[in-house]
Amino acid sequence: MNRKLRELLDEINGLKTQVINLTEQGKIEEAKQVKQELQDKQAAFDLMKDVMDPNGDGTVEPEAKPVEDKRDAIHEFAQAARRGFRNMNNEGTPADGGYTVPEDIQTRINKFREANFSLQSLVSTESVGTMSGRRTYQTRSNHTGFAKVAEAGKIGAKNGPTFTPVNYTIEKYAGYLPVTNELLEDSDANISQVLIEWLGEEDVATRNALVLAAIATKTAVDLTPVTGEGALDKIKKALNVTLGQAFASTSVIVTNDDGLNYLDTLRDQNGRYLLQPDINPDNPFSMTLAIGARRVPVTVVPNGVMATTTNQSDNQTSNQIPFVIGDLKEYCRIFDRKQLTISVSDVAAVGTGAAAINAFEEDLTIFRGIERLDVEVIDSAAIVNGYITVSGN
Repeated sequence: MNRKLRELLDEINGLKTQVINLTEQGKIEEAKQVKQELQDKQAAFDLMKDVMDPNGDGTVEPEAKPVEDKRDAIHEFAQAARRGFRNMNNEGTPADGGYTVPEDIQTRINKFREANFSLQSLVSTESVGTMSGRRTYQTRSNHTGFAKVAEAGKIGAKNGPTFTPVNYTIEKYAGYLPVTNELLEDSDANISQVLIEWLGEEDVATRNALVLAAIATKTAVDLTPVTGEGALDKIKKALNVTLGQAFASTSVIVTNDDGLNYLDTLRDQNGRYLLQPDINPDNPFSMTLAIGARRVPVTVVPNGVMATTTNQSDNQTSNQIPFVIGDLKEYCRIFDRKQLTISVSDVAAVGTGAAAINAFEEDLTIFRGIERLDVEVIDSAAIVNGYITVSGN
């Protein structure tokens, strides 16, 4: 019998003895009070027995083993270990009890943290309404001034301005994602929203690739310091001479994570780091680089967007870290005819041959993204496309 039931039964037997003794002593009123307590205890016993030992065999809710049984438990464990635990139920084996253990499965879609960056924020963008077009720019040239003319002398002709056209032609970029309707209907996650966000990220990747392609049309310059010159001497010359005063107030240095790591190790002759946080309180994560008498803003693009080039030669590895210096807004422009448009259909047919998909016949929903744009170089003199070579690890 369960310990709690046994204790109640002992109390009931004790109360019965008291009732008999009080009655024999003629203490009838006291005997009645004890009898009432006896009846309450009996009722409690009956209720607990129905719950804790319904079969009356004492096997339900067995009593806890006393502390002195610890040695026996250790002995049983050792015996089971010698047998390889063959007769033990365990969570690791489904048939031996694992099926009864709930799995911690989360249907909400989690995302790994990613470093995303849109290069469109660094260049200029113009919305257009036609398939193609042209912009006209006055060619950059140096004025020589008027020639001195004597009184009544003949005035000579001067060269006038020349002009350069910039043509754009809109191209279409698109892609689609098929998904089963069962997934859309049965998933706890908002699959539609996930797919729409995915297409939006494809839009950013497309524009990034086009901007990088426009930068790559400018011949890359080696900015790696050589023996006898400072780490930033070539960058300083690119800013002061190659770009000059035309872009002095708008020039920035654009590099990637590797470039940030390189710049973050440079110090001046007094041991102070050349890369410092910008004092602008509106952007606490912005940085500036001390180059001579100037402090030039630094923009860091993730390696996944602007990659470092790895070269292998003579069993040695070197990395070319990109450094784009200047004014990218003046350098190139996105002509945007149609921003990303996402359409959804459960009856569309896409593809040809063996790869053809019929959404209606196959019970699918197709998400399609389309955009139309072009990226063109406007002023090739506005940037220096460079790199710094460091030894690979």
